[in-house]
Amino acid sequence: MTTANLSRSETAARSAAVTVGDYRVELDLSGAPDQRRAGFPTTTTVEFTAATDRTWLDFLGLSVESVTVNGVEVEVDYDGARIGLSGLAASNVVVVRGTGAYSRSGEGLHRFLDPVDGATYLYTQYEPADARRVFACFEQPDMKAPFTFTVTAPAGWEVLSNRPAAVTEADGANQRVEFSPTLPISTYITVIAAGPYHRVESVWARGELTIPLGVYCRASLARYLDADTVLEVTKQGLDFFAEQFDYPYPWGKYDQIFVPEYNLGAMENPGLVTFTEAYVFRGAATAAQYEGRANTILHEMAHMWFGDLVTMVWWDDLWLKESFADYMGALASAEATEWTDAWVAFANRRKAWAYLQDQLPTTHPIVADITDLEAAKLNFDGITYAKGASVLKQLVAYVGRAEFFTGVRRYFRAHAFGNTTLADLLTELSADSGRDLADWARAWLQTTGVSTLTLTDGEIVQTDPRPHRLAVGLYDFDSAGDLVLRERTELDIADERTPVTLAPAALRLLNDGDLTYAKVRLDPDSLATVETSLDRVTDPLARGLIWSALWNAVRDGELAADRYLRMARAFAPAETNMALLTAVLANAAFTIGHYLPAPARDTWRADWLESCWTTLHSAEPGSGAQLAWARASAAAASVDGHRADDIRALLAGKTPAGLALDPDLRWSLWTALAATGHASAADLAAPLEHDDTASGRTAHLRALAARPQPQVKAEAWDAALGDTTLSNDHLDAIIDGFRAGGRRDLIERYDDAYFAALRAVWEQRSIEIARRIVVGLFPAANTLDAVDRWLAANPEAPRALLRLVIEQRDHLARDLRVRARI
Repeated sequence: MTTANLSRSETAARSAAVTVGDYRVELDLSGAPDQRRAGFPTTTTVEFTAATDRTWLDFLGLSVESVTVNGVEVEVDYDGARIGLSGLAASNVVVVRGTGAYSRSGEGLHRFLDPVDGATYLYTQYEPADARRVFACFEQPDMKAPFTFTVTAPAGWEVLSNRPAAVTEADGANQRVEFSPTLPISTYITVIAAGPYHRVESVWARGELTIPLGVYCRASLARYLDADTVLEVTKQGLDFFAEQFDYPYPWGKYDQIFVPEYNLGAMENPGLVTFTEAYVFRGAATAAQYEGRANTILHEMAHMWFGDLVTMVWWDDLWLKESFADYMGALASAEATEWTDAWVAFANRRKAWAYLQDQLPTTHPIVADITDLEAAKLNFDGITYAKGASVLKQLVAYVGRAEFFTGVRRYFRAHAFGNTTLADLLTELSADSGRDLADWARAWLQTTGVSTLTLTDGEIVQTDPRPHRLAVGLYDFDSAGDLVLRERTELDIADERTPVTLAPAALRLLNDGDLTYAKVRLDPDSLATVETSLDRVTDPLARGLIWSALWNAVRDGELAADRYLRMARAFAPAETNMALLTAVLANAAFTIGHYLPAPARDTWRADWLESCWTTLHSAEPGSGAQLAWARASAAAASVDGHRADDIRALLAGKTPAGLALDPDLRWSLWTALAATGHASAADLAAPLEHDDTASGRTAHLRALAARPQPQVKAEAWDAALGDTTLSNDHLDAIIDGFRAGGRRDLIERYDDAYFAALRAVWEQRSIEIARRIVVGLFPAANTLDAVDRWLAANPEAPRALLRLVIEQRDHLARDLRVRARI
């Protein structure tokens, strides 16, 4: 284990011996606009008590210039990750002066140069342990403390942190901003942003509490920022959580900032939430995109209580914040905003992520065994988020909603500004529900795997038995020919077989209402009904559950891939719920690329492109559906070139009525042409001239790397593996381009080089960049031999690297199994 990694055992020993009193962090970012400067001065003053004479501070920087312990400058003991401290007293003041590195990977202090106006933008991203890239600290969630940040930055910049500015002093070309001290928080949710950000202000008030609101983005994106919509959702969420949690919002202000080249959807820094710029829509957006953004806003807002106010002791209990935020985001969307169908997207998209993750050999309990930071980094997954949220939804039904929220309120008050474990939460929920939740926790939080439910011969048959509260919906055709709910039966099951008496019906839907976490199968009669009449199911949640059942059956090899594709082709054009339509279009494309053998794949590529193209031209002008089908057409055209002339005509202005060719859609179409050999480097230069923005440059890199030429692929490979100056977004673009078009004949020659490079990539690159390379370049081979040889030869490889390779192997193995069943 390198010293950059931190283990659970050593951090537990450190927090048992050291109690932090206060941090003061001074950052000099005045030189940030000079791109030649690799680093910035950083000074940390930390006060703490110690029951040991030795400990360490974490710091991943360029250098440490000096360390002072209790007023005495000591010899610097720094190995590149840890600053050793010795000769400690009972009470201590340590001052560390060092140089931090500006980041291009989205970890630590990320620096971005806007090609539109030459402006420099900075923001931080720390979870799970990258605050140490900016200042020396005790980098673990259970060592909370107040922080006072002071930032020197160019005059005229917005300078932001968790708290409002207390003092701002001008000094010629620069300004010095000192922020009010935070309340006790963990290092990973401290935050700094600086640059000429565009600002929109508002306010939210409830009773005597008044909270200033701010929305920020880069100046060159200001014309696209729909701040009023963002603020409307924000205020709806604050109203909702104030009512449900009955604990006043504690962080003083609520700023939200959209930042470039972001690794995540968002991050819950109290008082300054960071979001990906992908949520600033540069053109038309579907209802599913607006709904997804609203859900993310509310997810991060829930963290102000779940995660920020009350924080897990260690990353084992990451679910204590992420599962709750995922559940609360959907609940608040459905009950407080216009997105009343939010549970439809949750059932069909979020749970699909959970089902996928839970069937991997690397799956883990919701309450996971996280031994170190590398493992923690990879545990921000479908189990921790979506499975945990699904289980919480079931728990609310089990204990009662009123009792659940009463327990949650007690939990906040008992542990405010502290750290907790599973036992602390169960204590509060059990007290108000009157239920002993130990058995429930063992069944759902401390096990792995997903049950499959099948209705057959008067029984519900369950694989991997667990206790479920579920409903069975009986659907029949009404006089208008629609499939509507006639009868609904709720029951508890726990065994492998549960007798159930149900009347005949055209469609019998297990888990109607999506009460539990389980894959369901449609019985043969219900499948036959769905195959001819799925578009007649009027309830969107029921349709979502049916689409989910069909998709899981395809992935498990129990429903023929071409049968699923015929249903997608027949019924997707009539789908009115944009979240469902988006998911079905993506799943159909994935099915063609992964689950069909080569001859059928080529046929379906052409057929699917034709279906998408036809539906694009018949869709309602200006609708979200039209936009979704345009995007699907671009994706389909990237692996089949027979519509290349028509796409060129579309790009030249021959568009269906109502379709706006925004920059992102145009780039998708150009990339499709490039990937099928119908666009040269000269062709791709013209759209870059019209969209010489950050997004445009990234898309241009992707399109260039997509061209189906051996030399192009060689250059892309060399850049992905060897160019350490690439930003995270540019690396992704080159990897995506390298893989574009599905041209195994051009890239299979790199399979051996991929496995030869894995260990060096993991050792030499940051974990975020290494993860993108390991996953993005994994060979989609026709056999598992090469990966099995690597695994056999590298049993001692870092566990996090092994996990990624094992997961990619499993995805490939599933592809091969499903193809073999056709």
